[in-house]
Amino acid sequence: MCSRSGGESLVKDYVLEKKQSVVNEIKENIESSKSIVLVDYRGLNVEELTDLRDRFRKEDVVYKVYKNTMMNFAFKELGLEDILELLEGPNAVAFSKEDPIAGARIANEFAKEHEKLEIKAGYLEGEFLDLEAVKDLASIPAREVLLAKLLGSFKAPISNFVYLVDAIAKKKDEESPAEEAVEA
Repeated sequence: MCSRSGGESLVKDYVLEKKQSVVNEIKENIESSKSIVLVDYRGLNVEELTDLRDRFRKEDVVYKVYKNTMMNFAFKELGLEDILELLEGPNAVAFSKEDPIAGARIANEFAKEHEKLEIKAGYLEGEFLDLEAVKDLASIPAREVLLAKLLGSFKAPISNFVYLVDAIAKKKDEESPAEEAVEA
């Protein structure tokens, strides 16, 4: 009997250790992310889930499915308790490590194409986002688009100035021969 209870104790310790490592992984993903999005993927088939994972992967967004109890512990330990009441049903989390908009944008685009994907909530740099806030975040253009627009706005005045200087120079060149002809 003694060895059996010792074995059970080892199993319990092992299970507890595994669970703690999952909670730690979730916490690390949350802490190293600029934003996260919680989604309910219920009703999506394997092909659709694979497509969703691929879209996230292409944008360097980590997409993970965890047990709600493990996510509950992780969010509580980090003091992010606004999301706890939403941890029901099959949930997954998209962790945006680089671009804070990417996870929300991809989830929102996918939800428009596949109404079975439900965006529940998210966090942006530690601030809770409800569904509408996640959708607002998703509507912000990608970083590259914003940079292109900014560059374009810098380029436009310079281009206009160059065209103006060129037009003045051409006008002076046109006037010069006419003035010389009048003087002659």
